[in-house]
Amino acid sequence: MPKLFQKRIEDFTCEKCGEQVIGDGYTNHCPKCLWSKHVDINPGDRASTCQGLMKPVRVEIEKGEYVLTYQCKKCNFLRRKKVEKNDNFEEVVRISKGTV
Repeated sequence: MPKLFQKRIEDFTCEKCGEQVIGDGYTNHCPKCLWSKHVDINPGDRASTCQGLMKPVRVEIEKGEYVLTYQCKKCNFLRRKKVEKNDNFEEVVRISKGTV
């Protein structure tokens, strides 16, 4: 049975805003615009063939932490991820207000 999480340290260029992102093994979205890319079935496996951009569509607070929900613009796949300390919090607020 494959692992449900695989740590991968990868740098990438955000396909939404062009930001150069330095990965830490848990990075799955751009800390500037918060968009992601549908590359995984399970976190870190790089097994998805979709490759669509994933828009941050919702912010929720769970156990005192902000959680983003992403929706793939190509196939509508949903994924959730905690907001990280280096994420653009102004963008988190905009998403929470539905102004993105």
